[in-house]
Amino acid sequence: MTRDRILAAATEMVHGFPTWDWGALTIRAVARRAQVNESTVYRYFSNERRLRDAVMRRLEQEAGVELERLRLEEFGDVVGRMFAYLSSFPVAQPPPEDPTFADIDERRRRALIAAVSDAAVDWPDEEAELAAAMLDVFWNVSSYERLTVTWKLDPERATRAVNWVIRTLDAAVRAGDGPGCGPGEASSAGGG
Repeated sequence: MTRDRILAAATEMVHGFPTWDWGALTIRAVARRAQVNESTVYRYFSNERRLRDAVMRRLEQEAGVELERLRLEEFGDVVGRMFAYLSSFPVAQPPPEDPTFADIDERRRRALIAAVSDAAVDWPDEEAELAAAMLDVFWNVSSYERLTVTWKLDPERATRAVNWVIRTLDAAVRAGDGPGCGPGEASSAGGG
């Protein structure tokens, strides 16, 4: 079917993009890739937005993500499937980082690992590093922007939400419930 061929071509294009900037996912480019006329693409997708929406739904299916059926108790599995799926995409090599930002990132990384290691002295270094990495997710500009722009939270509510997650992670670390554990299991090192 022609619609499927067009959608497959568009999805293949996205799989080749090194970033999630879909600026190159145009009707013209997809028509060339699918070896059809642009008018044929327009027959099935009236504009680029509709084409991109269909591609996104296809990607969700490929990743095994069903947003309409999302349940909190399954969210970890969904994220796991999503990360496994994302690993099949090329990763853009970031431009050389400014030495000032590289330095602060490394200092922050060491400080977080040290803080987790101090709270969970019996944990293997790998466990402490994983917990520190999770804490670092909340300590960057992109997390702030995601909360304040995408979620439209004011800075106070964003801060309150992040503090709640950090307190929850802190309690898990202190209880010995590390990233390598299942719910209710102690860290492989026995906790701290």
